[in-house]
Amino acid sequence: MTTPLLRVDNIARQYTRGTFRKQVTFTLAANFEVATPRIIGVLGPNGSGKTTLFELITGSNKPSAGRVLVKGQDIHQVRTHERDRLAIHYHQSYQVRHFKQGKPNFLLEHAATDSPWVHLFDEPQFNTQDGYIGFMLDFFQRLKQSGRLVFLCMHPNEPYHIDILRESCEEFIFVHKGVVTQAQDLPTLMRDERARNYLGALAERAGAPAALQPA
Repeated sequence: MTTPLLRVDNIARQYTRGTFRKQVTFTLAANFEVATPRIIGVLGPNGSGKTTLFELITGSNKPSAGRVLVKGQDIHQVRTHERDRLAIHYHQSYQVRHFKQGKPNFLLEHAATDSPWVHLFDEPQFNTQDGYIGFMLDFFQRLKQSGRLVFLCMHPNEPYHIDILRESCEEFIFVHKGVVTQAQDLPTLMRDERARNYLGALAERAGAPAALQPA
């Protein structure tokens, strides 16, 4: 049996406030598996938990429950400075996300690879005027062809953003109020009222039937 590239195994991250009488302010929960190399689009409103999900996958945020397995290795049990050998998080202008060290490294294991299997792009800055967009889209495809898994998180506000997602991504994840939902393609995602409302006027371009478009 082939080991999946990524297994998000009943992962959860809960945020609370208060010292003596703690109140839960936000909870993210996810449980999914990606077996083979592909490009996955990630959508959702601001504050829904998309970046938290990416941080949990890369081991830069400590889960309240569950685990993340990259090629069968629990990334939260890997030495802090080696976690980006399994999964790497690029935020906006492609800088790599860093994180604080928790458990001492000598108590953790070494990464089983030198090159990350999972690449997570968090709202990259695409500009149609500078020609960089074509380079990045080609880069995503080359990562996939080399056996890697790519997550492309975008906050669409232009029609060409929808075109990028539709043409580049093979499946989608929608994050809404901490709930993670999978869809096999963009039209399937558009059957979800929450996703249609999120995209608003762009829902039709994403494949929502006229009868289901937001009012």
